[in-house]
Amino acid sequence: MTPSIAPRRPPGGSQQRADRTRDAVLDETVRCVIDEGYAAASAKHIAERAGVTWGVVQYHFGDRDGLLMAVVDRGFTELLDSLRNLPPSSVAQTLRKRVELVVHAAWDVFSSPTSRASLEILIGTRAMRDKRATRHLVELQRAITDLSRDIAEGLDSPHAAAVGDLIWATMRGLVISQLVMAGPLDTSRELSALVDVICAYLDRHGQTQ
Repeated sequence: MTPSIAPRRPPGGSQQRADRTRDAVLDETVRCVIDEGYAAASAKHIAERAGVTWGVVQYHFGDRDGLLMAVVDRGFTELLDSLRNLPPSSVAQTLRKRVELVVHAAWDVFSSPTSRASLEILIGTRAMRDKRATRHLVELQRAITDLSRDIAEGLDSPHAAAVGDLIWATMRGLVISQLVMAGPLDTSRELSALVDVICAYLDRHGQTQ
């Protein structure tokens, strides 16, 4: 992977206006990836869609790689913040209700446009992925593992980790399915099945502790 060009940020100007422009370019990049796919997300095409010049893109992101990684940074930050800020479990909740809350909350953040675009970018750039993207994936898996410990309290580490791995694999699979489908994807059956499997697994192994 060729070294990214550092963003060129001349002094002066309104920071607020610059931030709005940066966010608008990121928003349009997400829409471009979702609407047309990773291959269509050239810097020139995104600049045209966003109604800015290539110089504006370069000013904020350096080059195309910098722009795409900024989308990934945003997507994973949103994912991590959402997963880590789920309300804590309550004694008033049944196990199934807690599992449903975790599964549906995880899907809500994984299926967001920014998250979907981030995953497609990571798939498209897997041969030239930098350490930052790898770190994002590790942090995300750690957050999901922490969630699994919350709903698998009392299980030993291998069983709790298995719950996290199942949630992680299911979310990735559903996002990929959503990326390749032409229309909206109804995931209600898959999410309900995931809840059933997790509850059955917890019930089975919880009784053996």
